[in-house]
Amino acid sequence: MTEERRKRTAEAFFGRRHGKTIRPMQAVALADVLPRLRVDPGVPAPANLRELFPVPVRSVVLEIGFGGGEHLHHASGTEPDTGFIGVEPFVNGMASLLRMLEREPRDNIRLYDDDATALLDWLPAGSLDRIDLFYPDPWPKKKHWKRRFVNRANLDRFARALKPGGLFRFASDIEHYVNWTLLQTTRHGDFVWQASTPDDWRKPYEGWPGTRYEAKALREGRTPAYLRFVRR
Repeated sequence: MTEERRKRTAEAFFGRRHGKTIRPMQAVALADVLPRLRVDPGVPAPANLRELFPVPVRSVVLEIGFGGGEHLHHASGTEPDTGFIGVEPFVNGMASLLRMLEREPRDNIRLYDDDATALLDWLPAGSLDRIDLFYPDPWPKKKHWKRRFVNRANLDRFARALKPGGLFRFASDIEHYVNWTLLQTTRHGDFVWQASTPDDWRKPYEGWPGTRYEAKALREGRTPAYLRFVRR
């Protein structure tokens, strides 16, 4: 293993790449479908990010760490005039979404299967209408807090990529990470928390389909929070 690879593994915001053995049909989807939908930060980004999609879209949304893809697949179906870029380094999660896309294709989805920071740095400034970060790894041990995705450097990336008035949405069932995100984001200065009553963070987002991680949290007695921040 090279020194660069060791450093990247130690500092990555995501954990393992693989889970259970990939089933044959998932492997086919990874080999056949993903290459057609993958965004390549190795080539220059289009000046207008909407050109990534073969269908007309009016806005572009980035979902970071889409897990099993439940929300991304649902949202792309209910918002056909929105282009979605989904990021998920975990191979099993990517395979799960690709199987959904085989059954119900979406022309308004593009995918990236590596570290989201590289994609954020590739995006044109002011090109996103929304960034979604749902149930990210909370890295509960204090020595790992530096690996939490919400930090000053990544909020700088969010602020650069979002349009003024754009939205950053964060959902988690881990109270400490919710408080951490509120503190980090309000300290940043480029974001305004959209909340005036408790219902503003207790109620799911409009049209929210839920995710498998959320269902597990509710079964185990944890209460999710749904935060919204507007880019100044």
